[in-house]
Amino acid sequence: MQLSLLVCAASGVIPTVMADETPQSSDLERLVIYGRQQNLLGQTSSASEGVIGAGEIETRPLLRTGEVLEFVPGMMVTQHSGSGKANQYFLRGFNLDHGTDFATTVDGMPINMRSHGHGQGYTDLNFLLPELIGSIHYRKGAYYPEVGDFSGAGAAEIGLLDQLPYRQASVTFGEYGYQRYLVTGEQQWHNNKLIFGGEVQRYAGPWRDLDEDIKKLNGMARYLTDIGSGQLSVSLMAYDNQWNSADQIPQRAVTSGLIGEYGSLDTTLGGKSSRYSLSANYTDADWRASAYVIRSRLNLYSNFTYLLDHPVAGDQFEQLDNRVIWGGKLARDWNITWAGLLTDISVGADIRYDDIGNVGLYHTRARQRLATVRDDAIDELSTGLFTKIETHLSDDLTLRLGGRYDYYDADVASDNVRNSGSANDDIWSLKAGLAYRLTANSELYASAGQGFHSNDARGATIKVDPLSGEALDKVNLLVRSEGAEVGIRYYDAERVNFSAAVWYLGLDSELLYVGDAGTTEPSRASERYGTELTAYYWLNEVLSLDAELAYTRARFTEQQTAEGKYVDGTVPWVGSAGITYQPAEQGIYAALRLRYLGKRVLDSFKADEADASTLVNLSMGYRWHEWDLRAEVLNLFDRHDHDIDYWYESRLSGESANGIEDLHFHPVEPRMLRVSLSYHY
Repeated sequence: MQLSLLVCAASGVIPTVMADETPQSSDLERLVIYGRQQNLLGQTSSASEGVIGAGEIETRPLLRTGEVLEFVPGMMVTQHSGSGKANQYFLRGFNLDHGTDFATTVDGMPINMRSHGHGQGYTDLNFLLPELIGSIHYRKGAYYPEVGDFSGAGAAEIGLLDQLPYRQASVTFGEYGYQRYLVTGEQQWHNNKLIFGGEVQRYAGPWRDLDEDIKKLNGMARYLTDIGSGQLSVSLMAYDNQWNSADQIPQRAVTSGLIGEYGSLDTTLGGKSSRYSLSANYTDADWRASAYVIRSRLNLYSNFTYLLDHPVAGDQFEQLDNRVIWGGKLARDWNITWAGLLTDISVGADIRYDDIGNVGLYHTRARQRLATVRDDAIDELSTGLFTKIETHLSDDLTLRLGGRYDYYDADVASDNVRNSGSANDDIWSLKAGLAYRLTANSELYASAGQGFHSNDARGATIKVDPLSGEALDKVNLLVRSEGAEVGIRYYDAERVNFSAAVWYLGLDSELLYVGDAGTTEPSRASERYGTELTAYYWLNEVLSLDAELAYTRARFTEQQTAEGKYVDGTVPWVGSAGITYQPAEQGIYAALRLRYLGKRVLDSFKADEADASTLVNLSMGYRWHEWDLRAEVLNLFDRHDHDIDYWYESRLSGESANGIEDLHFHPVEPRMLRVSLSYHY
């Protein structure tokens, strides 16, 4: 079945791979999987779909774990706070905040958090061990019926390894107090296998006024066994982290010399986060099933406006999220011949229940609560049905049709009874696509589809502002998106993997629940269109080049006299490029990467823009039998760019009560060296 390649890729089992099996010692074997070198012609629904293998993930230098999503062409990952907080994501003209319109799963578990204390769709990947990622199957656009909530801009399914390339124990030391200790292993008996890994990480950071004091613990155990004609995997994951953070700072504070570029105006910010999960997946030729339970908690302390709202106590606030998530997914595949045409059919259902015992917003000072802004408990249930029909109209032409039905039900119990209540909503989503095989090496695609994202349940039941008591309008629980694209893919196993797409995406509303204020923020309908180019070129078996370039135009479609037409936070141009030298045998290996994040629009009139940023990272290493010595230089040219920029009002000591509009930014971290020594056993 043509679906089987991508189904297996999403679960970490890739049947069609390029594998190097060169002995490292008498009892060691190295297996490296390169997703970019898979032939996806005839396997995908669009030119904007692909698979990343463990081989690419292994070679790329990473400052943060969340940067694994930068393997998705056109995706940019930044940070505006401490290392323990979810990253900021940019894709297809969306400032996705922490994941609002990009759906991410790990081992079948949804990562986007609904009705979250910090923001809708909160996507925290800090619990991942990059060494245990087997694949990343990405889909951009709203053309895939198996993907539901948060997928307007796209989705990524991160699969865990089903086979370790090697067992290892490693230590990493770097500038600014960086330390990382890692152990991975694998034990096998009969048809059973246990893969495990754990890390301890410490980091002080480059900040002048505070020690980030990262204390990160991570662990995973994964059991695999054969049952009948399929495979069962059960994964247990545990993550605990605490940190201090320097949030974004106003430009005027740096210009005046009040603080330095790596300074902070409130040194008591930071947070604690934990995530514990148990997941199971079963896959055979016909069935795919998954189930999971997740326990997640976050306490986050931030201060963006300083003395604007509370001139004496300050504007620091705490966001709390404490929940348990249950859910699962079941799908069945068939191959039939209908009217003489070979047809693949998939039918499935998914369910998710968020038991949010406490989601709150509190006014604090030095992490001590002064007042409650709002305090809620939420029960949110969603169910979805989906189907996909893939008919081969000829040897070269394939028609894909699909659809979803989703139903959501939410109950909010608020400390303000007027904001308590229930809300429910449902939505149909239709998908369609054509793929035409031009030659043995190229394929054309035309795709269209409807998608959606859910809004925070509190915005669907809110009646009054939790602070002022003013009446507020409710928002819809579900928001429609519609998209289309045409694209082409060219694949030559010897040299080239190239894809290009021109796409469109319209969104009914960009209404958001503002976790920093406990209210809903109204916005307007919008549309985006753009083009993307992705190319990978293998000079020979060990040396490769890659380049990705994306352009987006994003505008509001509803005109308002008080607001402009530009969607603030969008990035028109993004790009990345790299060169990788990765021999299969022992010896030197290296990777050099460039990332470009273009100017960003900071307000709807385009009166203020953030400067572009360009970063280069370098990784070099040497393998000798069981030993691997590696050095990474992050921000190689020590650029003083900004990771993220915002334009809003804040107030510093001595300023007028109305505050001052200013650029607020979080700097990229300075050049730093990290050195790792690994023993493969």
